[in-house]
Amino acid sequence: MPNENFNDLVAFVTVAREESFTKAAVKLGVSQSALSQTIRGLEGRLGLRLLTRTTRRVSPTAAGERLLQTAGPRFDEIQAELAALSEMRDKPAGMIRITAGEHAAISVLAPALEKFLPDHPDLVVEIIVDYGLTDIVADRFDAGVRLGEQVAKDMIAIPISPEIRMAVVGSPAYFRAHLYPEMPQDLTSHNCINMRLPTHGTIFPWEFEKDDRELRVRVEGQLVFNNLPMRLNAALRGLGLAYMPEDQVQAHLQRGELIRVLEDWCPPFPGYHLYYPNRRHTSPAFSLVVNALRYRS
Repeated sequence: MPNENFNDLVAFVTVAREESFTKAAVKLGVSQSALSQTIRGLEGRLGLRLLTRTTRRVSPTAAGERLLQTAGPRFDEIQAELAALSEMRDKPAGMIRITAGEHAAISVLAPALEKFLPDHPDLVVEIIVDYGLTDIVADRFDAGVRLGEQVAKDMIAIPISPEIRMAVVGSPAYFRAHLYPEMPQDLTSHNCINMRLPTHGTIFPWEFEKDDRELRVRVEGQLVFNNLPMRLNAALRGLGLAYMPEDQVQAHLQRGELIRVLEDWCPPFPGYHLYYPNRRHTSPAFSLVVNALRYRS
């Protein structure tokens, strides 16, 4: 039996439950003659009589009763699920998956979601920290977070942070034993705390710019980490110089726990953007998350 069209089954279930072609036709929004023709077609395809018609009522035959008990609950389940999906449209719910670098996750996503999520208990946000340029479509992420200059041109990009500055910092104890570097090249004679990019396995070069002159310095030192907190803690303990996002060390600088050098070589650059495919159908839940993360200067 072909199963490409279930309209005749829906028609049958409606007539059997209403026990009337007239009432069923009104409920389905079709003419009574069209409904009768649909039922006759179904009976013809099955080779079975499904309904007994009298002048006063319509009732299912034994075969019709069996079909009603089998098909009826299935259509009820489908209808209930469609209603639930409609509620999701009106009441944001579900999971939103975002991939981001560690700094963006700590400094941007976490503070914003801390304010936003308590008002939306049916929302779940999953954040995967990844330093690589993840293919968010292939890996089934709803969105990614990267620096503006790293976002592909075919993506929609929403700014979610102000400009970012990097800072080279060391503890007072470290500088009691070492001279202050005056140029980025001087860092090659310092004990620097390196960062290894987990996705590529390479050591991250320290990037500087001044008067349109750009430098990438590959520093050396006794420590290599792949996360922010360990680099910061090592710098605070006087184990070397660290190259850190400014916002992560600002409080320590103000308290005198760290000293900043080469500040004039660390200009601001475009901040983080939330990006997603321009063909993505945005759900109410996703739209709410985007609005909560959007940067407003």
